Amino acid sequence: MKIERAIISGGGTGGHIFPAIAIADEIKRRNPNADILFVGATGKMEMEKVPDAGYPIEGLEIVGLKRKLALSNFLLPFKIIKSVMKARKIVRKFDPQIVVGVGGYASGPTLKAASMLNYPTALQEQNAFAGKTNKLLSQKAKVICVAYEGLERFFPADKIVLTGNPTRKDMVETEGKQQEGYEFYNFDSSRKTILIIGGSLGAKTLNESVIKHITELRDSGIQVLWQCGKLYYDQISKAVEGKNLGNIKLVQFIKRMDLAYAIADVVISRAGAISVSELCLVEKPTILVPSPNVAEDHQTKNAMALVEKDAAILVKDVDAKEQLMARALSLVSNSDRCIELTHNIKALGKPNATQEIVDELEKVAQK
Repeated sequence: MKIERAIISGGGTGGHIFPAIAIADEIKRRNPNADILFVGATGKMEMEKVPDAGYPIEGLEIVGLKRKLALSNFLLPFKIIKSVMKARKIVRKFDPQIVVGVGGYASGPTLKAASMLNYPTALQEQNAFAGKTNKLLSQKAKVICVAYEGLERFFPADKIVLTGNPTRKDMVETEGKQQEGYEFYNFDSSRKTILIIGGSLGAKTLNESVIKHITELRDSGIQVLWQCGKLYYDQISKAVEGKNLGNIKLVQFIKRMDLAYAIADVVISRAGAISVSELCLVEKPTILVPSPNVAEDHQTKNAMALVEKDAAILVKDVDAKEQLMARALSLVSNSDRCIELTHNIKALGKPNATQEIVDELEKVAQK
C-alpha cells in the first residue's frame, strides 16, 4: 500500500535532516501525489533545508537539555508541554497514515502527540547507540529501522528491522567519475589523494592536525583535499596565508562530494552515522576520528562497529594532533592494507536502505 499522507519529524543536524529528506523522496518516488509534512524545531537548520528540498515544514518551540546549569533547563518542561500541544493540533489537522521520527528535538513531542491520538509511529535510528528520545518513543512505535546490529539493548527486539541508513544517492554514486573529479579539483590523476572531511561546520581537531603537520603533507607529494568547514574557514585561511600549500587544497565546503569521494585514495572523517553509512557505500580506506562532543559518545560506537570488523582505522580525538597525519600518510602508501580495508568496508554497505525503510513504513500504514 503506497503512503498518501505522512509526517516526518526531527532534525537539528544534517545527520537527521538528510535521511529524513531521503525517506520523503522515496515515498514521493513511489507515489508522486503523496502529501508529506515535516515537523522540526524552530530556529534549527531543518527550517531552511527542508523547504529547500521542496517540502513544507512546521516548527515547534523545543530545545534540548543543556549539560551545564542554565535557565533554559528550568523552562524545558513548559516548552515540552507547549510543543506536544502544538504537535497534537498539527497531527490532528494533517491526519497522516504514519508519523516517522528520525531523531532530534522535534521528534519527541511529535511522536508523543501522534501516539496519544492513536496514529501509528515509526522510528529511524541512525546511530550504534540509541538516543534517549528514541528509547522513550520505542515503546509505542510499530517499527524501528536501525543501521547497526545489537540495538536490542535499547529497543524491543520484535520491532527492530536492520535496514541501514538512508543516504543521498547523488553523494555516493562515484563510478566512472574519477577523471571528472581530478579535473574539477584541478588535481593530478597520477598522484595519491587524501580527503579530509569534518562535516559542514568543520572539525577543530582535524583542522589542527593538518596545520601542525602541513609541511610533512606538502613535502610528501600526496594531494590533500581539505574541507575545513564554515566555522573555521576565515581563521584557517589567515593561518596558512603566505605558506606554499602546494598539493594541499583548502575548501570551506565540498559541493560535489561524489567527485571528492571518487578521487580519494584515503578518507579521514568524523564518525557521524550518515558519514559512516556513506563511506561504506563509496568503499574507500577510511580513518575515523570520532567527535567527543556528542551525546553518549555515540560517534565512538559508530566507529567501533567498523573497526571491530577491520573495516576502518580509529584515531582518538585526543591523539589526532600527534598521530593522525602520520597514520594517513602511512596508509595511503600501503596498497595491501588499503585493499583489505576497502574489501571489509564494502561488505558493510547497505545501498537499498531507503527503499527498505519505506517498505517497512508502507507495511505499518497498511495495518
